[in-house]
Order: sequence, then structure tokens, then C-alpha cells
Amino acid sequence: MKPKTHTIGPRLRSLRVRKGWTLKQMSQRCGIPLSTLAKVEHDRLTLTYDKLLQVSQRLKIPISELFAEPESESEPAVTARRSIGRLSDAVRVKTRNYDYHYLCPELRRKRMIPVLARLRVKSLEEFGDLVRHSGEEYTYVLEGRVVLHTEFYDPMTLEVGESVYIDSNMGHAYLAGEGCREAVVLCLCSSSEESLMESLLNLHGPNDSDKTAHFCSMRALHFCSMKITEDVGRYAAEQKLSEDEVLHADLEQKACELTESGAEIYAKT
Repeated sequence: MKPKTHTIGPRLRSLRVRKGWTLKQMSQRCGIPLSTLAKVEHDRLTLTYDKLLQVSQRLKIPISELFAEPESESEPAVTARRSIGRLSDAVRVKTRNYDYHYLCPELRRKRMIPVLARLRVKSLEEFGDLVRHSGEEYTYVLEGRVVLHTEFYDPMTLEVGESVYIDSNMGHAYLAGEGCREAVVLCLCSSSEESLMESLLNLHGPNDSDKTAHFCSMRALHFCSMKITEDVGRYAAEQKLSEDEVLHADLEQKACELTESGAEIYAKT
């Protein structure tokens, strides 16, 4: 039996329901398009880190609340916490540069954030600007070869079994090294700030959110006009495109605004 995949969608929906907000109210509060929220709640789309940070900041909640299961009772005092980290329980967030798995997501107010990441990008041009955030981080190479770029040091190559410890407020980027399709690392991020998750890596390309929004709008518009009867695969087949081609198509000139009523209809599917 295939293990259950944990995603952001059900947690966002649970948060909205607990607050008693409609989808429209949630959209207005967090600044995420209504149609995008609808697809996220139904696991048809995920949010990049900048959008997750935006949601947490606009709603004034720790971003860790978006990863943890909702509590049924008041939270007991922290005395001797323990969490087993399994990929089947991790929250996955996929970006253009990395594929993240947040381990031990049920623990709240963590001072250390364990992340298993798959690195795909091989050049700084493709990666974009170096990233920085509060705290410190330790990264250990599990598979492949990693090239670490920082703003104050020459690039360095890390092989399997090697690791690096850096100050996270120094601009940095992890790339997949020569000779490997991708690399896998375990990264531990730590900070004295309780809001560590809010300032964690925003390691997606600068255009990811825009392209996702364009793609999202076109998909939702198409689904609403067809009475919400098709999914991405069927749409791609009708257009004689692969799903990958649909996702990466340049939709900037085609994107248009959805009516709130149309998005509300989509949200009910």
C-alpha cells in the first residue's frame, strides 16, 4: 500500500475552517488569489516558499503551523518531545531549484528545522540570486556531489559523506555538482528566533511564482468554462501537450482574471 503523502492543502483548509473563513475571506486576508487557494486546498497546486511566508506573515501565524496537524486540545507544556522522521510523514514542497521534505512536521516551535532536499540546478544562472536567512545551518551530503556558492568564499565541492556549517545570513546556494543528475542533502537549520520557519530558505527562482500564477489562472479559467470537468492531464491531452509543457508554457500574454464566482465554483469541485 502506497504511504500517504502529506501536503499543505489539507492543512490550509483546516486552518481556514477553524477560523470560520470562506475561501474568499481567506484570499483577502493572505493575499493569495482565490483560485490559487482553491487548487492548493485540493492538492492540484502547491505554494512556493515566498507564498508560504506571505501566508504566515499576513495571517500572523508561525509557518510551522502550516506543516503541523491541527490540535484537537490545548497544547501541553513542552517537557520531553520526540518525533520520528520518516519521508512518508514529511511535508513535501517542490520548487524549481529543490525538492524539499520537511521532517518531523508535527513538532511546533522548533528551534532546529531538519530538511531533506534534492538539488537539481547546476548553475548560478539557472539558480538565481544567492539566498540568505537568519540563523545557522549544517548540510551533509547523502548522495551525488554538491557545489556550494557563498558571497564571501570561493565555490567548494562536497562529496558524499562531507558536510559544511555556515552562517545562514551569508548569501549561499547549493548546486548539483558535475557528473550527477541530482544530489541529496540533509540540512539542519537553527536559529535563536522562534520565527525560524518564517525566515527559512526562499530557494525558488524569481519567476516561479509568476509562472505558477499564470498557469494557475489559465487552468482555472479553462476548468470553469468547461464546468470544472477536466483535470490537468485531460487538458494537456486535448491541447496535445505534455503536462510538463503545459506547466512551463509562457502564459504571461494569455493570463486573465477569473471572476470570483468562477473561482468559487472551482473551489467546490
